[in-house]
Amino acid sequence: GQRKDLEDARQQLLEAIDKVNQSASELFRTTFDQVNVNFQQVFSTLFEGGESSLLLTGDDPLEAEIEILARPRGKKPQSISLLSGGEKALTAVSLIFAIFMVKPSPFCVLDEVDAPLDDANIGKFNALLREMSAKSQFIIITHNKKTMELNDTLYGVTMEEPGVSKMVSTSSRSTPPSIRPAACS
Repeated sequence: GQRKDLEDARQQLLEAIDKVNQSASELFRTTFDQVNVNFQQVFSTLFEGGESSLLLTGDDPLEAEIEILARPRGKKPQSISLLSGGEKALTAVSLIFAIFMVKPSPFCVLDEVDAPLDDANIGKFNALLREMSAKSQFIIITHNKKTMELNDTLYGVTMEEPGVSKMVSTSSRSTPPSIRPAACS
C-alpha cells in the first residue's frame, strides 16, 4: 500500500511539473513574441530602417538559445559580431528598451551605453531615452555632453585641488526627477 502511495505521489508530481513547464513555456513564448515585435520596432526607429528579429533555436522554449539577428539599413545580412561598436550598442539598446516596453521597471542604470555612438546616433538614443523616461527613471553614467544636456539632474565628481574629490550636482528643470532621466559623469 505504501509503495502504491509513493508511485501515485510520484505520478502526481510529474504531472504537476509538466503543467508548470507547459504554463511557463506558453508564458515565455507570449512574452518573447511581444519583446520580438518591440525589438523590431525600436531597432527600425534607431536605425531608420533595417531588419531585426529574435529567434529561438531549439524545440523547448525554456531550453532554447536566443539568436539576435540585426541588419542595419543598407547592409548585407551578417553576424552581429561584424557590426561596428555603435551598431552593436544601438542593437543592445533596442533590445533593452524592447524588454522594458513589455515589463517596465521603476528605474534602470545604463553605464556608458552611449560611448560608442556618433553625434547622429546620440540624438536618436536621447530621443528614445526621453520617450522611455515617461515610464521609468533612467540613471545614465556618461561622459557625452549631449546626453548630459538631456537630463534634468546631473551628479558628478570633480577635483578642484589635487587629491580632494568633491561631489557636485545641478538640476535644470522643475519637473520631479522621478519621471526624468538623470546622468552621472
